Amino acid sequence: MDVVITGIGLVSALGHLEQTWTGLVEGRSGVHLCQPFSDLKPHPLALIESFPTDLLSLTERVLHDALRDAKLEPPLLDCGIVIGSSRGNQAQWERLTANREDLSGWLNTLPNAGAISVAQQIQTQSIVLAPMAACATGVWAIARAAELIRAGEVERVIAGAIEAPITPLTLIGFGRMGALAKTGAYPFDDAREGLVLGEGGAIFVLESAEVAKRRGAMVYGQVLGFGLTADGYHVSTPEPGGGSAIAAVQQCLTRSVLAPQDIDYIHAHGTATQLNDQNEAHLIQTLFSPQISVSSTKGSTGHTLGASGALGTAFCLMALKHQVLPPNVGLTQPEFNLAFVRTAQAARVRNVLCFSFGFGGQNAAIAFGDV
Repeated sequence: MDVVITGIGLVSALGHLEQTWTGLVEGRSGVHLCQPFSDLKPHPLALIESFPTDLLSLTERVLHDALRDAKLEPPLLDCGIVIGSSRGNQAQWERLTANREDLSGWLNTLPNAGAISVAQQIQTQSIVLAPMAACATGVWAIARAAELIRAGEVERVIAGAIEAPITPLTLIGFGRMGALAKTGAYPFDDAREGLVLGEGGAIFVLESAEVAKRRGAMVYGQVLGFGLTADGYHVSTPEPGGGSAIAAVQQCLTRSVLAPQDIDYIHAHGTATQLNDQNEAHLIQTLFSPQISVSSTKGSTGHTLGASGALGTAFCLMALKHQVLPPNVGLTQPEFNLAFVRTAQAARVRNVLCFSFGFGGQNAAIAFGDV
């Protein structure tokens, strides 16, 4: 059964979907030096507003945009939900702990809070899932949603990932690891410094092609296939050689009935950390032609952790819609011999891949095609 995407909601440091896409195509960045917590030094961050947002209000905002885009209104009683996050309501837990606030509403801060919030807003009585696979969460959620539709369990799923990760503990933790950039995000650049945390999320409406056709829905693209593997190697360091990550991409191509030469564009994970960019470049060089167009968009949006694959999916779908490849913002001097998209360019875009690689060796790849 063919699965298509008929609605997108997205919010990033550059704005909503159209604002973010326009900013990205123009090569702009939402990364700025910020000091949201007075007891911590300033960091380059990609904040949506002047102060860190909260998970549930962000989820509600992104869901509203996705439903409006798909021309759907609640109640959606038979709609499945797959909404993930790698941090969940960690910010609220930190506030509860630091301020000894009233704990009567603590159940609303559990890791499935975003998924439950979406379920309540659309009044569904169908399956509700809240996956977490570190930075691969967004792609995993969309893949699981497509599986539900193909298996005939539901005809429509709202899926994606939301992240509000800018908290004192997250900044301190990544800082102690030496993973945070000092001035900005420069994926695949010879002078890259590390990741820049960003807020944001993307939610999609997935439907069977038959349902979408029956209601005359606009279609962004088709979910062709996906690959999910784990390194089983280390809590944060990727497996040397990237064998498991390569296997995930090969799985994705096989399930999509695509050869490497059928791919027109790769949206890379591209965190601007030393190991990720090195391993990901090796993967691309191993499997694909040197001419394959590649870019990471984290120089514009920052690294939204569990939501990064969801944002990447949205950018892949916008590339299909507009037949434009988004640029690798922040790239000045590439370290790797790849065909990076340096400025936005018009191109014939038929099949695209989105990569996500998370802590714990979580590897995910998903393919989309035009319709």
